[in-house]
Amino acid sequence: MKDVSRFGSNGELKLSALIADLWWRVQLMNSDILEEEAKAGVFDVHNPSYPLLAATLRTRRDNLVSTINALEERAKSVRAAA
Repeated sequence: MKDVSRFGSNGELKLSALIADLWWRVQLMNSDILEEEAKAGVFDVHNPSYPLLAATLRTRRDNLVSTINALEERAKSVRAAA
């Protein structure tokens, strides 16, 4: 039986699963952001009374999206190398 490297199909599947899970988490954060904005009745990020939790979640979400984009680029390069 042939060993599968971390860059083989098993690694690609794990990376794809991780990316899908992270996108799901982004959607959860989007829902939480909308909920916090609705509770406060403030939807403008530049408004001084914008909810702190929503602002924090936005930052975390944006960082997560950046990470996902980097992982997707890595997945493309792994597929291209295969």
